[in-house]
Amino acid sequence: MIHHIALIGHELERTRAFYVDKLGFEVMAQHQRADKGDIKLDLAKGSIHLEIFIKPAAPQRLTFPVGEATGLRHLAFKVEDVVQTAMELKKLGIETEPIRKDTFTGEKMTFFFDPDGLPLEIHE
Repeated sequence: MIHHIALIGHELERTRAFYVDKLGFEVMAQHQRADKGDIKLDLAKGSIHLEIFIKPAAPQRLTFPVGEATGLRHLAFKVEDVVQTAMELKKLGIETEPIRKDTFTGEKMTFFFDPDGLPLEIHE
């Protein structure tokens, strides 16, 4: 069982608006960490817990078309209906890639991106 997933973002308000206001995560805590020069934002939605560290000086994420780096490739959320969820995201101003079928399972899936370019997937 996973305890939490840690991400790095650049801007507190933009990141908070995306994960809380649009994706529906609840803020559990927010801590200014002067010794680390960042802000730690603890979020939860159901059994998913995210720690988002706001570090304005963190390097940009390597992503397509430039290439990928070692580490977290993407974060995938299981949903009941990818088409419906994609429509809900669009209403919130979040564009998704075209819906496609997983090569191996045949289940519907698509990707969208957080404010810092982290690929997020919805998958049936």
